[in-house]
Amino acid sequence: MQVSTPNNVKIYNLIAGKTLPEWLTDRKRRDLQKKDADIQRRIQLIQDFEMPAVSNCIRSSRDGRYLMVTGTYKPRVRCYEVGQMSMKFERGLDAEVVTFDILSEDYSKIVFLHCDRYVEFHAQYGRYYRTRIPKVGRDFSFHYPSCDLYFVGASREVYRLNLEQGRFLNPLVTNAIESNVCDINPVHHLFACGTVEGRIECWDPRVRNRVGELDCALSSITDDTMVEGLPAISSLKFKDGLTMAVGTSTGQILLYDIRSNRPTLVKDHHYGLPINSIEFNNQQDLVLSTDSKILKIWNKNTGKAYTSIEPESEINQLHVWPDSGLVFMANEAPKVLTYFIPSLGPAPKWCSFMDNLTEELEEMESPTVYDDYKFVTDKDLENLGLAHLIGSPLLRAYMHGYFMDIRLYQKAKTIAEPFAYEEYRKNKIRQKIEETRDSRVKTKKLPKVNRDLAQKLIEEEDNIEGGKKKKAKEASSLLHDARFSALFSNPEFQVDTEAEEFRLLNPVLKQKKKKREERDQLRDQFQEVEEQEEVEGRGSDGDSSSSEDDRELVEELRRQHRDIRRQRAVQHREDREQDAAARLTPKFYELKQGE
Repeated sequence: MQVSTPNNVKIYNLIAGKTLPEWLTDRKRRDLQKKDADIQRRIQLIQDFEMPAVSNCIRSSRDGRYLMVTGTYKPRVRCYEVGQMSMKFERGLDAEVVTFDILSEDYSKIVFLHCDRYVEFHAQYGRYYRTRIPKVGRDFSFHYPSCDLYFVGASREVYRLNLEQGRFLNPLVTNAIESNVCDINPVHHLFACGTVEGRIECWDPRVRNRVGELDCALSSITDDTMVEGLPAISSLKFKDGLTMAVGTSTGQILLYDIRSNRPTLVKDHHYGLPINSIEFNNQQDLVLSTDSKILKIWNKNTGKAYTSIEPESEINQLHVWPDSGLVFMANEAPKVLTYFIPSLGPAPKWCSFMDNLTEELEEMESPTVYDDYKFVTDKDLENLGLAHLIGSPLLRAYMHGYFMDIRLYQKAKTIAEPFAYEEYRKNKIRQKIEETRDSRVKTKKLPKVNRDLAQKLIEEEDNIEGGKKKKAKEASSLLHDARFSALFSNPEFQVDTEAEEFRLLNPVLKQKKKKREERDQLRDQFQEVEEQEEVEGRGSDGDSSSSEDDRELVEELRRQHRDIRRQRAVQHREDREQDAAARLTPKFYELKQGE
């Protein structure tokens, strides 16, 4: 378990903790749970509460006894009995599930909408019947008074399937090209669907007439929102008879009183991602909204942020256990995200122990590697003399290496390096002795790499009088900064004094050093006076000295250029002679047998 407090609200991550490898058998898992204290402290709220790769949708039954999850790969649905905290059954499906709903009080009647236009009806024993809708479906809702299923998707028509008569009824024709989501009000059963044009169309199922239309795309543009492109409706949720929440594809949530065509509040996620789920918390008047990146919890009346959860994987769907603080999120990862927020409500009745355990089992860190296993590469196995174990059960192949038991690794390392502890002990003793010598006078040893540069920096560091404090500080930073340690230890950073660049730059450096020394010498001998205006027509002594220095610099540069050209000519002549000698050397060929 891991606890975090964003905005001073405690959030308990119930899936965080020590991770066990998947290849362990059930017997080894039970043995580890008996011996390892970290695993004993880990909370597994529901056993095997995960999917092989990705979880898509999650729902709970109305009687509060079952929790169902769909995912891939391969497409499947898993039903968990929360009273037993374990999986009750698992069923394979023919195609990926877009969404599903539980029609009965328990799991005995389920409807699945697949991505290949098929609609499957499952009973308690398994699949009961399947049919197909004319266009690809994206969402559906069940109207309990008339037993009608309303399907919306890539069509302007809303298909109606009556489960009592077992046949399709006349569809509802909308003004939109396509529809994304739909929902039915739990109080007066008003049917609403969200379109790709950013509109909400409301229908009365009793007379099958359109009774209202809302333009949410225009209402989502305010001073506090950032809208790019045409907002489509991506989620829809009724809270009670009057309140409706609408999520857009540009990351805004609009709260409506259905008696008005203007939103009472517009909340922006500021990520520009489609809102995929909206839930309400009646106890605190909070709204829980998710996009693929984050779950945000905010006040329904003011829009003020309450807290947020940002998991590592993308969120597909949000589900809040009714009247509790337990939150589930289907995501792009095997494990279904499970969080407990005590401030939203108490723990459900089937896991009431969470109220006591959350305070006792707080862990601030969760390991990201297998603590009981050591990752080794082929080179490490050769050094340990364990290369012959490749392919055996003692090594588990993973990425570019293997996982092996940490105890076996420690024993092999002790045998391969029997004097490793002695070396470690000697190094510790040497460090202790060096610490005791801090009070003694130390002689500065020059490094083997760039000795001249190090000597120059040491001299500048020692000379901290006068106006050289800044340069001494720079030299000290070069000598003692760990970022430049390779300059005096790695031979690849050795300054090549025979290189052309260094030979051409060295006269300039020598000239600057000479001028600096002369200036320092004059400063030590004389005091600085204010500059006086020179008499017109009278030259300065500094002009003659500077001209002489410039002539010396020019002559030095010319000499270096002549030496470089001479060396290039000699090298070129030697290369041509070697090539000519190689061409004149006779070549001998051996005759093959039989020629």
